Amino acid sequence: MDPSGRLRISEQGQGKEHTIHIYTDGSKNEHGVRSGSAIYIQNKLIRQLKHKLHDRCSHNQAEQMAIVKALQEIETIQINKNILKTIMIHTDSRITMDSLKNMKNRNYLIEAIRKKKPLHWRKKTDT
Repeated sequence: MDPSGRLRISEQGQGKEHTIHIYTDGSKNEHGVRSGSAIYIQNKLIRQLKHKLHDRCSHNQAEQMAIVKALQEIETIQINKNILKTIMIHTDSRITMDSLKNMKNRNYLIEAIRKKKPLHWRKKTDT
């Protein structure tokens, strides 16, 4: 957990107790730089987001932008007020997870993620 007490990062665990699950990915290849995410609320797919980024963006920036955009989207979704809004973010970006743990890292995308509501993280594993 980070010093602010807002962020819990783990690489294992079921995470079933969370009402919101965000799955993110970013890519950079000869076709450009893209990011995407899927938002599930109570195990139901609510939104899929896709973004094209500038070709100068890195793969890591694409991964981080997917998270930022998903967190921004959650703020616009109407959720029953009787449901506790807990968020689990699933990412395969080791660099993003390490950057979030390192409080000396002041990258603007990392800071944008940190400023959001309390979050829980789980590293995606290959199946």
